[in-house]
Amino acid sequence: MSISLSDGLAAALQRIGLPAPEGLERLSGGANMESWRFVSGGETCVLRRAPSLEMMAGRPMDHAGEAALIRAARASGVMAPEVLVELNPEDGIGSGYVMRAISGSPDPNAFLAEADPPVAIRDIARELVATHRTDCTGLPVPVMDTAEALNELRTRFLAYGGDRPILALALRWLEANIPPPVAPSLVHGDFRLGNLMFEHGRVTGVLDWELAHLGDWHEDLAFGCMTVWRFSRPDRPGYGLTTVEELAAAYEEAGGGKFDSERFRFWTIYRTFWWALGCLQMGGFWRAGHDRSVERVVVARRTAEQELDLLLLLEDLAPQTERERPLPPALQPIQPGSGEPSGAEILTAISEWLNSDIKPLVSGRGKFDLAVARNALGIVAREIEQRPVATDAALSADLLAGKADLSTPGLLARLRRMALDKLSADMPKYPALAAARAQWEGN
Repeated sequence: MSISLSDGLAAALQRIGLPAPEGLERLSGGANMESWRFVSGGETCVLRRAPSLEMMAGRPMDHAGEAALIRAARASGVMAPEVLVELNPEDGIGSGYVMRAISGSPDPNAFLAEADPPVAIRDIARELVATHRTDCTGLPVPVMDTAEALNELRTRFLAYGGDRPILALALRWLEANIPPPVAPSLVHGDFRLGNLMFEHGRVTGVLDWELAHLGDWHEDLAFGCMTVWRFSRPDRPGYGLTTVEELAAAYEEAGGGKFDSERFRFWTIYRTFWWALGCLQMGGFWRAGHDRSVERVVVARRTAEQELDLLLLLEDLAPQTERERPLPPALQPIQPGSGEPSGAEILTAISEWLNSDIKPLVSGRGKFDLAVARNALGIVAREIEQRPVATDAALSADLLAGKADLSTPGLLARLRRMALDKLSADMPKYPALAAARAQWEGN
């Protein structure tokens, strides 16, 4: 007999003397894990759990290890959440743990709108340094070997088709530029806007520790500076707040190590490539039935964002003549006819109906899911009209083998066109797209 989420959670709370949950509400966001907010005994709490036990398979650290690590980080001075209780298999609601809620909001755009950048970047640097100083003795925290991790990413890339040329270009560069090993520190692994809680422009908490490992602390700085995590401020590389140089200075001033720009570049490209594969993986979760939500398939189409960003990061390797080469013309969208509505027009009609008739009827998580569904309809409509091409297995193989690179005549221009067309169909509101189009097309 299946156990309801409320009943299973009540069993876990009973172990620490708290009453059954009230007002259980699914929170939006969370590419891998679910988060549920509720009240128990006058306390606002958050349950973090895997949507299915299969999604925890192969993870280097289970939720018990994650909870122990969060406790250690909190003891080290990190503004990490207080873990109250872990789920047991007998609770019957999967794998996870309950935390005391942290005040504030994780909304990146709201934070960027109200934060004082010099103050906020010092807050972020302080939390980064405290994280990297956490003592992990006796904890089941995995140790990252960069070469082994990169080999695993290669295997995943090939398993996902191995046919995205921009990803092949990035993988080839990464394999040729692995930095020397360093004394390992605790790396949060997902330290970025969206996983930080803020109130009145100040940091109040550091969330989502599932990707923590021992490795090079530059990885955390680089990940938070990726274009995708700058949200409304792609022009400010340092966490959407400032320059990378000012972030590095704040980190060193807070007691962190000496910043190395070459290591930072490697990890920026590595994590951008890693997130591109992470997006593709979401489609695999959906196909396997682990999570059949629309959100999974839409996140999978965000791969195009990372392809654009990777090309911007790597194009300086091309000769000047290739960087100045005009782009091939864009494919002209299919124009609607005057007869029966096209498939794209039908999808647009459904989206408009959802917005006008259904949106007023939903709230909370339902409103988020509705927005995701409308986004999905838009992706398919634009794909029908624009017919973007993002795959080329033969070219990808040549790039991986070193038979082609950015000095190959016309290749950079072709990849630029491919990135622009694909992202224009998949995520046309991505903040970096307009700047890239202006830079590459000259308008």
